[in-house]
Order: sequence, then structure tokens, then C-alpha cells
Amino acid sequence: MHLKDEEIEIRNATDADAGLLADWWNDGSVMAHAGFPLGLGTTEEEVRAKIETESDETTRRHIIVYEGRPIGEMNYRNLGNNECEMGIKICEADMQNRGLGKKILRLFINGLFEELGYDVIKLDTNLENKRAQHVYEELGFRRIRVNIDSWKDQLGRDQSSVDYELKRGELRF
Repeated sequence: MHLKDEEIEIRNATDADAGLLADWWNDGSVMAHAGFPLGLGTTEEEVRAKIETESDETTRRHIIVYEGRPIGEMNYRNLGNNECEMGIKICEADMQNRGLGKKILRLFINGLFEELGYDVIKLDTNLENKRAQHVYEELGFRRIRVNIDSWKDQLGRDQSSVDYELKRGELRF
């Protein structure tokens, strides 16, 4: 999937992105919200191998480009029954808290519904990530459940998450 709207572009990740993705994934400040405050400790080759296994039918990783600069990543995973799960990370710290996340999400969500034909999009976020929850709810996502102490992060600390769902026709513009 390739999506473009003014200064924002969302494109499939390629082998050429493996080094950048490895840098982001190994950065604890980028990965802390996902439970990896020490980073993933992955190699460019491992990331490249992961990208090579992806397809539109199963899972696909995307690069978020703003004004020609890669600033983050998105992905979706096919859950079957016209449902998918998605995720987003704006990895460049100077691009966070600028209102870009909502614009990027609208573009991506519309692509999942209109171009790929999904009827339901699911996602989860850390219970402490109030900023993300606010954005998701503004876009029309419904809170499905809160999972208290449902997993441990890399440092062994209990973490809680919130599950969200958005159905076709519910996206708020």
C-alpha cells in the first residue's frame, strides 16, 4: 500500500529501510512504550529478513515519511474475517507532539478500509499512554477492554494495556 496526502507519505518498508528500522528498534527511548526500554538488540540483517517475509495478505510494515524525511513506522496484521490489527510509532523525537499522528492515522486507516477492504481495525496501547488514547478516541475508536498487569516489560515491570476497535464507517474526520 502506498498512501500520500500533501506532506505525508506512507509506503511499504523495503530492504533499504532495514538499517533505519534496526536503529529505531534498538533505541530504548523509541521502544520503551512497547515494553523494550533497552531496545530490541536486533541486526539490520534480521530486520531485512523480517521485511522479506511480509505480504499484503498477512502483515505489512510501512515507513512514514514527512516532507521527504522518514519519521516513523506503521504496520498491520491480517486477523482474518476482514479484520486487522495495526500499530504506529513516530520514532523521531522532534516529530512527536506536533499533531502529525492524527493525520497519519486517518490516512492509514482510510487505506486499510478503502484500499485493502478491512471492515474492522483493532489496536492496543499502554494504559499509561494517555496521549495515544485521546487520539484514538477522537478518531472514533471504541475502548473494548483494559488489561491490567497483562504483561511484563523488558525490565520485569508489570504493564497494562487498552484494546480498541474501529469499524468501517466510524472513522471521524
